[in-house]
Amino acid sequence: MAENKTQETTVCVGDFLETVADEAQRADARTIIAMMERLSGEPPRMWGPSIIGFGRYHYKYESGREGDMARIGFSPRKGQTVVYLVDGYGDRADQLARLGRHKIGKSCLYIKRLSDIDVTVLEEMVVGSLAYMAKKYPPAS
Repeated sequence: MAENKTQETTVCVGDFLETVADEAQRADARTIIAMMERLSGEPPRMWGPSIIGFGRYHYKYESGREGDMARIGFSPRKGQTVVYLVDGYGDRADQLARLGRHKIGKSCLYIKRLSDIDVTVLEEMVVGSLAYMAKKYPPAS
């Protein structure tokens, strides 16, 4: 089987943040890092070239494919920040309605600026995703 594209790297998160051209987006990223670090209890680490992740879990699919990934994370991409909540957004209608301006994908939440959303609702979503991950993929002791 092919090796997973997204793996934890040794790149310094601070060095990566300096490559984010938009100063406001860089400030938003620092705020999200502080929030996710506080809520996860894990330090930020780079996953692949542009994902800032917190914690890790090992998955194995029925197909036999397996690997490691961050429990939660985000990526400050050009023009938007992508928040990765592994449990997805299917049962989050109430939270999404209260969140503010955003777009969603299967496990991706796209936001332009933190000022466009209610950060308290984002925190609720992060807490919910971390709880889901703790049940589905209990942390190694």
